[in-house]
Amino acid sequence: MTAIEVQQLTKVYGTTRAVDDLTFRVAPGRVTGFLGPNGAGKSTTLRLVLGLDRPTAGTATVGGRPFRSLDEPLRHVGALLDAGAAHGARRARDHLLALAHSNRIPPRRVAEVLEETGLTSVAGKRARTFSLGMRQRLGIAAALLGDPAVLMLDEPTNGLDPEGIVWIRTLLKRLADEGRTVLVSSHLMAETALTADHLIVLGHGRLLADTSTAGFLRAHTQRRVRVRTTEGPRLCAALQRAGWQAAPDGTGGWHVAGAEPSAIGELAAGLGIPVLELVDEEASLEDAYLRLTAEAAQFTTTTAQPQEV
Repeated sequence: MTAIEVQQLTKVYGTTRAVDDLTFRVAPGRVTGFLGPNGAGKSTTLRLVLGLDRPTAGTATVGGRPFRSLDEPLRHVGALLDAGAAHGARRARDHLLALAHSNRIPPRRVAEVLEETGLTSVAGKRARTFSLGMRQRLGIAAALLGDPAVLMLDEPTNGLDPEGIVWIRTLLKRLADEGRTVLVSSHLMAETALTADHLIVLGHGRLLADTSTAGFLRAHTQRRVRVRTTEGPRLCAALQRAGWQAAPDGTGGWHVAGAEPSAIGELAAGLGIPVLELVDEEASLEDAYLRLTAEAAQFTTTTAQPQEV
């Protein structure tokens, strides 16, 4: 198996518990989103899994082994933590060739990942001349170089244009469909909702959620319907008699929590109330995430509040 296993992992820096008794498993065959507010411990956890930091307590393994014990690690784990990791004076092709040589990866693989990441035409340019999006692509190329069974990517869409974001989304899904273990840390909720099958959410270094994306939405949001009519007060009274509460949506319509559109439509039709608009509003991953992490966010503003749904 190629699962990432974290068991009672703890990392203390001075008086700060960056990771606090953390246990989870990242399974192969799906894209796992790794979420949490700034300071939640995501980056520290990734560094602990990759052997870049030593845990205060607990273990982190890949395929049952600590990362530090892996021979030719790029053949097992591909990671992107810092898009600026490539030496600025080194050409893109030479950067990848050096990595390939150090892990006994055939040089032909360099051309393959350059092609896959769209960097073939700039392979001879120095990394310092690259835009942020190009550096991201070079980092992803390095992560793919050893054709690894495990991918760990921190904010892989950072700096990418819309075409690049669609490309990375398609790439991650393909890698998971091939049976690989894919862990992606991101702050982009909309993109995570389109990509991730499973979510691991941290707050203050502790595990807040470890569940499917669909299950996360069900647990932390409530379904609602938006309805617009010329007879708002009458419809609201009828909804209240039926056990629902309607709240103004600020645009002349009404929000009804916990209702099905068909039930509201049937109620209105039975009373002869005209309905101008009836929309089933699905709550977003952002709504659910903000609701769960509201008390775990280290840095907040008065406007960054979860939507009531």
